[in-house]
Amino acid sequence: MVVISFDIDGTMEFGEPPGPVTVEFVRSLAEAGHVIGSASDRTRSDQSSVWERHGIDVVFVGGKHHLHEVVERFGAERYVHIGDTHVDKHYALLAGFEFCELDAWETLAQA
Repeated sequence: MVVISFDIDGTMEFGEPPGPVTVEFVRSLAEAGHVIGSASDRTRSDQSSVWERHGIDVVFVGGKHHLHEVVERFGAERYVHIGDTHVDKHYALLAGFEFCELDAWETLAQA
């Protein structure tokens, strides 16, 4: 099992500002059996609402500084966070996630 966390603003196509990662891509990862969630500066309720509006059933939402809780919750073989800032990278690596830069997000299709 792979746990994949997405930042929203600057990362997702529906973020503010929009990023390159598409809803269809996230949906394809979920359909492939990966655990999908988000770690963002947005509130948990806002994250849940935005994913719901786009038809994605996320398993977790929270602040990027809470990614360590995701590791404690799941016994995954791999944890990946996709984001657009050095803050995303800092908290991902601190929690034991791999960090995926925006120029490499499509490579997760082989995850």
